Amino acid sequence: MTATRRTIPDPAPETWRALARRTMGWATAAGAALALAAVVIAWTWLDELPAQVASHWSGAGAPDGFTAPRGYILVFAALAAGLLVLFWLIGTVAGSAASTRRLAAGGSVWSGGMAGGALLTTLAPQRGLTDVSQVTDPGWVTALVLLLPLVPAVLAAALAPGDAPLPATGAVADDAPRTTLRDGERAVWLRRATGGPGLAVGMAAILVTAALAVALATWALLAIPVLLAGLFAAMFAFTVRVDGSGLTVRSVLGWPGTRVPADEVLAASVVEVRPFAEFGGWGWRVGRGGRVGVVLRAGEALLVERTGGRSLVVTIDDAATGAALLNTVADRARPATD
Repeated sequence: MTATRRTIPDPAPETWRALARRTMGWATAAGAALALAAVVIAWTWLDELPAQVASHWSGAGAPDGFTAPRGYILVFAALAAGLLVLFWLIGTVAGSAASTRRLAAGGSVWSGGMAGGALLTTLAPQRGLTDVSQVTDPGWVTALVLLLPLVPAVLAAALAPGDAPLPATGAVADDAPRTTLRDGERAVWLRRATGGPGLAVGMAAILVTAALAVALATWALLAIPVLLAGLFAAMFAFTVRVDGSGLTVRSVLGWPGTRVPADEVLAASVVEVRPFAEFGGWGWRVGRGGRVGVVLRAGEALLVERTGGRSLVVTIDDAATGAALLNTVADRARPATD
């Protein structure tokens, strides 16, 4: 069985859409402003640039591709526009969860900064030159262009508002599994989700980029495998906990993570997940309908459907026990009725 969504009564399912539009509005504008500023600056350099500018460099750092300056500027403008549209769509169409909106907001700002930075750092050394065959592409520039925009991107993600509390107004789904707890009895379910095929892919990427930096003797490029190592360490080892407060999923590095309060749980169940078909790969993912997935492998997973049209999927062993306990504590979190 694949991870399909059931129809469960849900309070205010549209509440996240206005928030997503506002968040992506200012984030897209910020990313576009960074890219547009770079395009305008580069356009003012046209009279100083040669008829053909270096646009591509060989592995040894020597230019081996050339193009007209106007066309080169427009390519980067198009690159920025394409990435901004992509992240805007992710944030507005699939941004039911705050984690998705924050990812999309940060991605928008990073895209504008990266495209603009790449354009300016490529053209600036070529101003006033008549022979661009000797223009080199130092590796530190590439590393800087990729890494420096992460600063405003992280700030944008931090500024993106989280989810407002949205307690459920009805009971947990009748057909959801439960566990038996005596009055006043408490229980905790704790599991670790690690590894999977994505980690192997990540290790290969780290080794390839590190080997490339060493082969080219471009030591600044070693920043890229270091960054990848941190990213994959964060994305492929998670602690999953169910207790009286609800569900908590957090990377062993502390980020990323998310929490589903018990009073927002509509139902928890067990599903079978196909990573590529449903989420496009492994790691912290966004799937169809805005479903957030912590997907490290194919197979058994815990599905948590929550208020606001949101859901979370975590590939984990013994998901049935976690689902049953979560439904039980969600029952307890409902207001008492006379």
